[in-house]
Amino acid sequence: MEKKQQICILGSTGSIGTQALEVIEEHADLYEVYCLTANNRVRELAEQARKFRPAAVVIANEAHYDELRTLLADLPDIKVYAGARALDDIVEAGPIDMVLTAMVGFAGLSPTIHAIKAGKKICLANKETLVVAGELICQLATQHHAPIIPVDSEHSAIFQSLVGEDCNEIEKILLTASGGPFRTKSVDELAHVTKADALRHPTWDMGAKITIDSASMMNKGFEVIEAKWLFGVPADRIQVLVHPQSIVHSAVQFRDGSVKAQLGVPDMRLPIQYAFSFPQRLPLSSERLDLFKHPLEFFEPDLEKFHCLALAFEAIRRGGNMPCIVNAANEVVNRAFLDDRCGFLDMGAIIEQTMHLTPFDPSPSYDTYVQTDAEARRIAASLIK
Repeated sequence: MEKKQQICILGSTGSIGTQALEVIEEHADLYEVYCLTANNRVRELAEQARKFRPAAVVIANEAHYDELRTLLADLPDIKVYAGARALDDIVEAGPIDMVLTAMVGFAGLSPTIHAIKAGKKICLANKETLVVAGELICQLATQHHAPIIPVDSEHSAIFQSLVGEDCNEIEKILLTASGGPFRTKSVDELAHVTKADALRHPTWDMGAKITIDSASMMNKGFEVIEAKWLFGVPADRIQVLVHPQSIVHSAVQFRDGSVKAQLGVPDMRLPIQYAFSFPQRLPLSSERLDLFKHPLEFFEPDLEKFHCLALAFEAIRRGGNMPCIVNAANEVVNRAFLDDRCGFLDMGAIIEQTMHLTPFDPSPSYDTYVQTDAEARRIAASLIK
């Protein structure tokens, strides 16, 4: 009998993490959970641990350690850890075959680096890792022979479109975007939208942070940066297409004019499963695409209206630690918008000011990224009225 692949899920209680567990459950003959982690959702983490019986669980917020340990006291075989250092340590565990990085934000960078250095297969769902430190991550992955398989639906689509095209040059990447809930609103209307409006995404069911990023289109800007590093294509050869139906998940144009795309109904289990099983395709109990029922429309994004997307392109052009600055400022304003402490259009304005005020470093090290992140957060927070 073939040995089951041991999987560590960083961020198991979030949208990606819970859907990954559905995939593992559907293919219990192939995959097994080795470790589950969460930041604050201690009760959900305990419930998952009871169901999947991993070797270990980690709660990043140490304040919840005692509660988690109490909730799992009758399961002594499950080791309970807490804190950021525990996340870094657990991904290096010998039995782990692959690490699904589904944590949100800058916090995912350090454990991803530790997993890469341990030579683990990385199923990458934490886009901030490549946004903040793309050059460093790519160098480490090559050095430690750690494959990185993208989980984002767009990057998975590009990855799938490139299978069998190893020696063929990419002329252009066509990165699709749903346009979010505010695609048809004017700038004047955007000045008055609420977090409840922003959280109503038309096609995808995601966590709050990424849903707000999708509404501002900063999420798409981050995906452009991520695509640059994953596929070695400069940003001026990555085109964003607003595609409200979210059926074409992205496409690649080659130098002969051919375009290859990956299509499917919006279901994150597909790219998660493909990252686990690549190069194989496993059966998945999901809805099938019926092209007779879905019109396919494409529009150019409005960079004046969606200023955050324009700022992301500016960050790529500047390079260095600028994407790190943008990411840190975005995490601060995203949280502030969710807490009703700043308006929707204020987010882009504060990010832009933070880009001007945070020291720029054209050749950052890991320590520089950490310092830049802290400084940009401080500056962005001070700009919130």
